[in-house]
Amino acid sequence: RMPASIPEADGRHRASAAFSLSFLSLVFSITAFSSSYWCEGTRKVAKPFCKGDSKGDLCIRFNSPDGNSSQAVQYIWETGDDKFVEKKFHAGIWYSCEEMINEDGEKCRSFISLTPTSDRGVLWLSIVAELLYVVLLLAGNILMSVEMCYYSSVIDGLKINAFSAVVTVLAGLLGMVAHMMYTTVFQMTVNLGPEDWRPHTWDYGWSYGLAWTSFACCMAAAVTTINKYTKTILEFKHKRKKLERSFRIQYKFPDH
Repeated sequence: RMPASIPEADGRHRASAAFSLSFLSLVFSITAFSSSYWCEGTRKVAKPFCKGDSKGDLCIRFNSPDGNSSQAVQYIWETGDDKFVEKKFHAGIWYSCEEMINEDGEKCRSFISLTPTSDRGVLWLSIVAELLYVVLLLAGNILMSVEMCYYSSVIDGLKINAFSAVVTVLAGLLGMVAHMMYTTVFQMTVNLGPEDWRPHTWDYGWSYGLAWTSFACCMAAAVTTINKYTKTILEFKHKRKKLERSFRIQYKFPDH
């Protein structure tokens, strides 16, 4: 009884490991898809004129005591880079936000409206692929949970296992394509996007890393599921050979 229970326990462990990886992939993908930190950086913008009593390094000051008088001669001392200030921004699939100068909070705009017209089709394909990625991951999680709780027939469990492996592999491929398409669209938007949005410096943010971590977990879950399916099939073949051999010995059939 002990040798027979070891493969079953090993199969349970593999099934639970695949489910855990797939569930992590689903959580990471939803978090990344709904966030706006795929890319982060700074924008270099001209400082606004100081109004009223406002002072500091974030606005341009005048040397005139009466800055509001149109007849007063006003001199601007800021030159070169002193006339500019860097604003932090972050962008995702849905919207892009940047901090306000001399004000609290952020100003957000739809990232789709910032994308060049020629690349909006690719962006929409990326969004559709991301949605399908999440849907297939959810389907894979449901199938894996059904397999873990389904004990009436080993053959039915194998069928569910094979189907969940196919669904998870398709999800991983869609996720990889979606991430790569968004990367291409963002780089095109940096080069051809509106002048009032183009970043001075930028890099990929934590959401981008989370999206690729989700893809890695998805593929690891797919490999674990396929490995479990293959090992179960090999165990069945091995048991069948042992059973046939025992029948030959028991009934003394000739070995052809």
